[in-house]
Amino acid sequence: MSNQLKKLEIYLEPSDNKRLSSLCGPFDENIKHIERRLGVEITHRDNYFKITGKTTSAFAAMEILKDLYVETQPVRGVITEIAANTVHLAISESNALEQGELNEYGQEVMIKTRRGVIKPRNDNQGHYVSNIFRHDITFGIGPAGTGKTYLAVAAAVDALERQEIRRILLTRPAVEAGEKLGFLPGDLSQKIDPYLRPLYDALFEMLGFEKVEKLMEQNVIEVAPLAFMRGRTLNDAFIILDESQNTTVEQMKMFLTRIGFNSKAVITGDITQVDLPRGARSGLRHAIEVLSDVDEISFNFFQSQDVVRHPVVARIVEAYERNDETERLKRAEKQRAKDLLANQEQSQSATKE
Repeated sequence: MSNQLKKLEIYLEPSDNKRLSSLCGPFDENIKHIERRLGVEITHRDNYFKITGKTTSAFAAMEILKDLYVETQPVRGVITEIAANTVHLAISESNALEQGELNEYGQEVMIKTRRGVIKPRNDNQGHYVSNIFRHDITFGIGPAGTGKTYLAVAAAVDALERQEIRRILLTRPAVEAGEKLGFLPGDLSQKIDPYLRPLYDALFEMLGFEKVEKLMEQNVIEVAPLAFMRGRTLNDAFIILDESQNTTVEQMKMFLTRIGFNSKAVITGDITQVDLPRGARSGLRHAIEVLSDVDEISFNFFQSQDVVRHPVVARIVEAYERNDETERLKRAEKQRAKDLLANQEQSQSATKE
C-alpha cells in the first residue's frame, strides 16, 4: 500500500447543527479520538469535513464519520448523542487499525518520550511493540532482561503524552520471590512500592522524578495491588500487569475482565519463575492455553538470545534452561522406568493366576 497522504472531502447530509454537535462531541472530543486512533487529521466547518491521512486510514475515517452521523438521527424528536464508547466501537468494527499501512521497521515501532526516542533492539522487541500498538491486550512472556516491562512502560508514556489515554495504571500480584519479607510499614502505595520498583525505575527514566511524582498526586499514574482491582472498570487507561506468572487463574480472569473502552493492557511475566504456593496454577500459563486463539489478543514470546542486559545474563538464562531440560528428561526417564516395572509386575501376577 502507498504511504502517500490522501485528502478526502465529504459533506454530511442533511446538514443539522444539533446532529453535527452530537457527532463531534464536547470540544470535538469524538473527532480527536478518531484522529488519534487512526493517525489522520480532520478539519470541519458546519457539515463540510476534510480528512488528511494515509489512504486506508483516511477512507476508514470517512466511513466512520458517515456511520456515526447516521446514528445521530432523531428518535421521536430526540437527537442521539454519540458517546466515546460508540466512537471506540465504530473504530474497532471498521478494522482500520489492522488494515493500516506500516512504515519501515524501526520507524513503525519507534516510541517517543519526553526524554528521547526508544527503539527496539531486536526483531522480537520490534514485534512486541508493534503488537502493543495494534492490540488492546498484549502478553510479553520471557526471561528477565528482554525488555518486556521497560517497553510496556515506554508505550504507556507515549500514549499518555499523545493523549490517547488519560491515565496509566501499574499493578502486580504481591507475591514474595521465595523469601518472607515480613510486615511492610506505610500506606497502601508504600507497601506495594517495593514490588513495583522496576516499573517506577522505567517511569523515572522516561518522565523524570518530579513529573512522575506530580502525575501520581493527580492520580494520572496509579499504583494498585492486583487484589484491589476487583469490581473496577478501567476506561481510557493503559494498564500494565507485571510479574503475571504469579497470578492465580482467578486473578488473571478478574484482571482481563476489568478492561474498558479505549484501554490497553500489557501483561508481562516469566513462566519459569513462578513463586506461587505449591499446587497453585499460574494464571499466565492458563491464559496462554485458553486465549491463544483469540485474534484480538497478542502473545509475544522472548528467548534467552533476546536478553539486552549484560551478556552474561543471557548465558545464565541459557544455563538454567539447559538444566531445566536435563531435569525434565531425568524425571521422564524415571517415570518410564516405574511404568515398565509396574507392567512387569502386573504381567507376572497375571501369569501366576
